[in-house]
Amino acid sequence: MKEVNTETTEKHRKHSPAHILSAFSADSAVINIMSQVIRIVVGEIATNCYLLYSNEEIAVIDPGFEGIKILEKASTLEGKITRIINTHGHIDHISANKTIKQATDAKIYIHKDDADLLTHASKNLSLLIGEFIQSSPADVIVNDGDVIKVGQVELKVVHTPGHTKGGICLLADKFAFTGDTLFFDSIGRTDFPDSDEKMMFESLKKLQNMLTDDTIVYPGHGEWGNFSEIKRVNPFLSMASED
Repeated sequence: MKEVNTETTEKHRKHSPAHILSAFSADSAVINIMSQVIRIVVGEIATNCYLLYSNEEIAVIDPGFEGIKILEKASTLEGKITRIINTHGHIDHISANKTIKQATDAKIYIHKDDADLLTHASKNLSLLIGEFIQSSPADVIVNDGDVIKVGQVELKVVHTPGHTKGGICLLADKFAFTGDTLFFDSIGRTDFPDSDEKMMFESLKKLQNMLTDDTIVYPGHGEWGNFSEIKRVNPFLSMASED
């Protein structure tokens, strides 16, 4: 499978080892008999959009571009898109919100501290790439500790600021969606106007205390794998532990 560049600063790249492909490099995983996760890589920034499918319900997580492509993939499943969940409000994770919502009437979920990014091109970074993109506004505002149910899967919302003020991770029983907080061998950038490096390391420390070694981690960019693998190759987790 073609390697996908993670979103990092040059500072991060100096500390990051060569990209290591996970043993879990396929684009689909059956978590159990009642749920499935499908990865769709979208856009020029190669954002990982995920379809979480359970009990005929589908949640679209981080539809960052190519809304038609996402809808076509979802149509191969015997279910209905009921939720659009943004792990944060940057353009590469929200730009297909409107397309998918108009086609399905799904509800948009985002943390309260990033809700404003959905409807402001100056804040969601779309102006930086010469675009003016506004999402539909949020239908549901989430906070740390909330639970989003998709079919028989319960996703616990974990507030992980750093890349943005309202970044979140979504933790289920055996897997987690970590957005741009945690990649396989790196982390999201902390040089944007609403980023905070200190908060990022606090969030990484928080995640380490919540994830087990066998948790499958689905990041916002790049490959996915067990948390035990990620701990071995990601220097930022060690840095967070030492902080």
